[in-house]
Formats: sequence, structure tokens, C-alpha cells
Amino acid sequence: MPEFVEKEAKTVDEAIQLALEELNIDLEDASVEILDEGSKAMLGLFGGKGARVRVTVDIPDTKLVANFLDEIINRSRSEDDYPKYSITEETEDGVKVIKVDITGNDISHLIGRHGDTLYAINYIASLIVNRNKDEYKRVYIDVENYRKHREETLVAIANRAAERVAKYKRPVALDPMPASERRIIHSALQSNRNVITESQGVEPNRSVVIKVKPYVKKF
Repeated sequence: MPEFVEKEAKTVDEAIQLALEELNIDLEDASVEILDEGSKAMLGLFGGKGARVRVTVDIPDTKLVANFLDEIINRSRSEDDYPKYSITEETEDGVKVIKVDITGNDISHLIGRHGDTLYAINYIASLIVNRNKDEYKRVYIDVENYRKHREETLVAIANRAAERVAKYKRPVALDPMPASERRIIHSALQSNRNVITESQGVEPNRSVVIKVKPYVKKF
């Protein structure tokens, strides 16, 4: 679908409508620039000029995410059984974040094994939002607070593993996990003075290894 079109018609409203129909969007999802308001023909016979407009696709990012979710999570459900979701946009540490919370009955399939399905949905939504955009927006989708609880679990796992490494002076390899979860482990132990973390292996079996921090002799 083109990002914008220019149309000419007898009136501005007619030109806008032609552009909206070609772009297959509603007026609320468009930005309109009037290039020429046109003029009436003298005596109704000659010298008239049509109106010309440029209409650009300008769908709100939250609506892009909502449209995507409607396609993905509601495809095989009856309307009465649709999962519910809320979408908000806020700013965290200078970065705009679109947050989505999905709730409903029997929606574990949206999470998948170790969150694989949820992370895949999140990744695709992020691609849709940031396509051809100059400003990056982070997309954070959660299902029944799975990610929040999972993050708390991962931080606890990381801290326990770090204690073992510091005590026994031997590296500990955690179970394979997706990149988004490995980042949580790295972040949780980043300020730990006793250990370092690194990712090893090849996807989908890549995992975090926690090691004793090398001693650096100071002169």
C-alpha cells in the first residue's frame, strides 16, 4: 500500500474521498494536505480548475497494534470468547513504549513454551509499529502478567546461580532461553561484583553462562 497519493477532483472533499478510497483507509487514519483548492469556471463555462490534495497514511501506532492483535488472537475464536486487551502509550527513560495487557480464558496458547509465542507476537508487532519510522517505539505485550512473573522468576534464578558461582568458583550454565530472557539475566547480574555473564551456544539452544569475575590486579 502506498504511503500517500495525490488526487484531483471538482472539490477538495471529492479529491480527499478519492484518495481515501485508493488508500483503503478512513479519514481518521490520514493526514490531508490541500495542494490547490481549485477555482470555479467563469460563467460556469471555462477557466475552472480542479482541487488537488495529498493524503498520507497516518494510522496511530496503537491502532496498528490493535489491528494486528485482532487478526492474530481472535482469528479462531467466537466473538463472545474474544480475549480482552488494553493498549496504552507512555514514555520510559526517554523512549516511547506501547504497552499491551491481554487477559481472557484459556489463552495459554498466546504464551507458548517458555513464552516463545508471546515473544514472537511482540517481535512482529514491533516491526509493524517501527516500519518506515524515524522515531523508535518499544512494544511490550504481556499475557495475564506472564512476563512480569517470568521476569521475577528469572531474576531469582540469576541471583541463586550467582551465589553458587561465587561460593564454589565454578561456572553455571542456565537452561536455554530466548534472547529477551537472556537480557533479563544479564541485566540482573550486571552490577554483581563477583560474577560475569555471557551467552553461549546457537539458537534455539543459546543460554547464559555465569562465571567468576576475573581478578584484575591494580598497580
